[in-house]
Amino acid sequence: MRYVEYGTQNHDTVILLHGGGLSWWNYREVAQLLADKYHVVLPILDGHADSEHSFVSIEENAARLIAYIDKHHGGSICALGGLSLGGQVAVEILTQRPDVCRFALLESTLVKPSRLTHALIKPSFGMSYGLIKQRWFAKLQADYLGIPQNLFEDYYRDTCAITKADMIAFLKANCAYSIKPALRDTQAKVHIVFGSGEQFSIRTSGKQLNHTIPDSTLEVLPGYRHGDLSLNHPEQYSQMLLTLIS
Repeated sequence: MRYVEYGTQNHDTVILLHGGGLSWWNYREVAQLLADKYHVVLPILDGHADSEHSFVSIEENAARLIAYIDKHHGGSICALGGLSLGGQVAVEILTQRPDVCRFALLESTLVKPSRLTHALIKPSFGMSYGLIKQRWFAKLQADYLGIPQNLFEDYYRDTCAITKADMIAFLKANCAYSIKPALRDTQAKVHIVFGSGEQFSIRTSGKQLNHTIPDSTLEVLPGYRHGDLSLNHPEQYSQMLLTLIS
């Protein structure tokens, strides 16, 4: 797994995990805002542009990141954050290693599986994958996903680099992931956030995470859509994380 780092290694470490189909630049501005106080690590999840491995599962991504934390950070870090697919990987890390971090921020994290969506992903992307490399189509997708204009070139470049097999694999994993009982054992102070404009399944998932994780807190952002917080409001995201840690 590849990593982009900000700040200095003698500071407490924060790891932020990007959404599916995005990359480390999902959190670039957040990392820049935090770099004077924290060592910020932005991994590139498996199956994405410039990653070292094809996507196998959320569980395998989590295991790789735990191995990285064990090797480079003595088995634990200050804080962990993630958006969407990255949020699911963060949940799995908290599940596999209850004491992996002191704080966690989960944004727009789906834990309510959909069999219908899972079944439709392969045939629908099999037909539409070729459009992904068309710039006009990428702009439509970026607008739909709420990608800010200053991140479009990063989005377009890296989306074109994702193979069809990897895209199908992580999208199917995303809509099939569910909470495991061991998540209740996490020792992290967890803050869960989603936008009021998100799909019902995301809103329900946030409430389910809040119910499952002891002493967790839940915040609904009025008018925000999927990924709005970290992608379009890095100052607010950074402050939310700092408040959680303090």
